[in-house]
Amino acid sequence: MKIDTEQIDNVTLLTPVVRRLDASVAMRFKEAILATIAQGHNQLVLDFSRVDFIDSSCLGALISILKSLSNGGQLVLCALNSNINSMFTLTRMDRVFTLCTDRDDALSRLR
Repeated sequence: MKIDTEQIDNVTLLTPVVRRLDASVAMRFKEAILATIAQGHNQLVLDFSRVDFIDSSCLGALISILKSLSNGGQLVLCALNSNINSMFTLTRMDRVFTLCTDRDDALSRLR
């Protein structure tokens, strides 16, 4: 699975290059993000602008990623389409994760 990575000041911007984040890629997605955290990056923005769909396995991966952040680490999700945003609202995960409309908003939250 390909994830574009960009460093902007102290923030690591990660953009999954996949239309569907489902059970077939959830483990690889989680491992890739955890590897980034293991390298010392703990201010993360996940840009979902290229993702059309996520399922519960991806949501579980995101929760694991969030739990793995420590020492002031933060995770912000941005550019969620209306279906993904609705899933976060229905599952009340919008209370667990910081959701932003776009990259600029997400980056400003972490600067």
